[in-house]
Amino acid sequence: MAEAETNLIRRARVLGERLAAQRLSRNLTQRQLSEDAGVGINTLRRLEAGENASLDTLLRVMDALGLGDRIETLAPPVDVRPVDRVRLAAATERRRATGAGAKPAEPWTWGDDE
Repeated sequence: MAEAETNLIRRARVLGERLAAQRLSRNLTQRQLSEDAGVGINTLRRLEAGENASLDTLLRVMDALGLGDRIETLAPPVDVRPVDRVRLAAATERRRATGAGAKPAEPWTWGDDE
């Protein structure tokens, strides 16, 4: 098993253990929390064991535990200033060709000089 996958499994288990600890600190059974969150009890058991569960399940359980506002810390909003957008656009904008291979244009006239 690759090291990255092992690390992912370990982190999922730690998250599940922390969710179980939160549940226990609130004196809730798995059945009570599963009902409050609107998920099946086996689904909650899988989540607390660090096994595969959906994002929807995680969010529902966190909301039921009163931790829904903490999800923002996982991916905080990024404020992009307008000047940063202009700089980014300027950096990616293509420059026009100079026409180095084209022959010089003849001077413009009204056509009366003939």
